[in-house]
Amino acid sequence: MAGDDGKGDIDPLDERLEVSVDTHDKLDEVFRMQEAFMHVLQKRDGTDVMPAWPVDLTKKSSQQLCKSLAFDSMGELFEAVQHLKNSKPHRKTEIKEFDRESFKEELIDAFKYFLELLIFAGVTPTEFFEAYVKKDAVIHKRVTGGY
Repeated sequence: MAGDDGKGDIDPLDERLEVSVDTHDKLDEVFRMQEAFMHVLQKRDGTDVMPAWPVDLTKKSSQQLCKSLAFDSMGELFEAVQHLKNSKPHRKTEIKEFDRESFKEELIDAFKYFLELLIFAGVTPTEFFEAYVKKDAVIHKRVTGGY
């Protein structure tokens, strides 16, 4: 088996590299849903607000669009962390109530902006997955290698 060092241990990095992408999976569906929403916005607002994608990343307007989407995503993350009432290190009391649904909704909003950024940049679900797998292997190797 991949990664077997003779001691019965399996290197999770080797297994991760053997992962394959189904022709239609949840990630594909998430990308498809976001693009469908982008088409709705494009029809409603016109191409001056919602340009065709992928955009030419060498153009100033395309880079400005991507930067704006990244900031919008970050804004939603900031809204999400506002739900974390016990995150301040100086807080002495602990609040037991937590609105997980609102927190999750803001995280989804952030992810939707991030997905839109990926789509405008021309990143496909397969390309995203392959880059994710590659980067995951790199960071695991760093951690296990004493980085």
